[in-house]
Amino acid sequence: MSTFNQSQKDRLMNDLHAVVAEAEGLLRATAGSAGEGAAELRAKVQASLDRAKHNLHDLQEAAVEKAKAAGRATDNYVHENPWQSIGLAAGIGLLLGMLITRR
Repeated sequence: MSTFNQSQKDRLMNDLHAVVAEAEGLLRATAGSAGEGAAELRAKVQASLDRAKHNLHDLQEAAVEKAKAAGRATDNYVHENPWQSIGLAAGIGLLLGMLITRR
């Protein structure tokens, strides 16, 4: 089981997207820098960015697939157990109503 919750995963994804975008901007800004060392460094950074983008894409696809699987499992459960689902929803609604009215 993963120790990250969904908001932490979303924040991580957003941070990684920002890092990739900033690194790409840095590469564009230094494109005119002369020297063999600078060109070699840019090539290494570009390769690292390409790998990071690919890994981000894979991570996003995996997250979407997990969300779809959870949705399908929930849908199947509700169709197989309609009365239990109604009871659970009513219980949660009652609990939330009680919590809201306590304020």
